[in-house]
Amino acid sequence: MPQELIFAPMGALALLTFLVLGLIPVRRFRAAFAGRVTRDDFRFGESPAVPGDVSIPNRNLMNLLELPVLFYVAGLMYFVAGRLDQAALVLAWAYVALRVVHSAVHLTYNNVLHRLIVYAVSNGVLMAFWLLFFA
Repeated sequence: MPQELIFAPMGALALLTFLVLGLIPVRRFRAAFAGRVTRDDFRFGESPAVPGDVSIPNRNLMNLLELPVLFYVAGLMYFVAGRLDQAALVLAWAYVALRVVHSAVHLTYNNVLHRLIVYAVSNGVLMAFWLLFFA
């Protein structure tokens, strides 16, 4: 199997991260122009005065920069070691798909239970991705 195939799910997750990053100023500027927030509300990050719909993209971005780091590291491990196989590639794409769903839930209707379930399953897939490498 071509080892470079691992870069597609890695790139897709990076793209999702950049899309969420782009959403942060959109939500902030909309809120500022509507008079819902001021510059000072962001002086030390986000104050309690920032509405949830404005702060959620920033929180989602943090989610995309936390555990996904382990996905990127493992993806590079598979590539460097020449260990990528069909099972690892399926797990990689499953992880990315679950992170897309997690972000979609978080950034839209934000049902905590739905978000938690998808987040937990994605973490299980990430663990399986790591365990498969060492199997």
